[in-house]
Amino acid sequence: MLRHDSHAAGANSAITQYFFNADAYFRFVDEARKLGVDVPIVPGIMPITNFSQLMRFSEMCGAEVPKWIARRLESFGDDKESIRAFGLDVVTGLCERLVKEGAPGLHFYTLNGAAASKTICERLKLLGK
Repeated sequence: MLRHDSHAAGANSAITQYFFNADAYFRFVDEARKLGVDVPIVPGIMPITNFSQLMRFSEMCGAEVPKWIARRLESFGDDKESIRAFGLDVVTGLCERLVKEGAPGLHFYTLNGAAASKTICERLKLLGK
């Protein structure tokens, strides 16, 4: 939980749990600011590369995967390439909006697999190819 005295407690920034709803992130930041939290709040980003792993991990940590994303991923069955392509498009779009609307950075949860995060950063022109 973020508190208004986060600097006094030694925090100079915060990272959110991963999410797929940019509106929820901006609402959270607005509410934190109203409470006096003034440290940068960096959005947590989970690249989508594996449907069953994403759903299992999300259930364990309480992260919400929007129904439209889950349904689309489920429709791909075992087609790993389609899952990866769709995941890259969805998460790149999320990151574009977050950066455009003022997120102070991006924190990628890679789960020991940096390739998708690297591709997203390249698409966002945050890395050279």
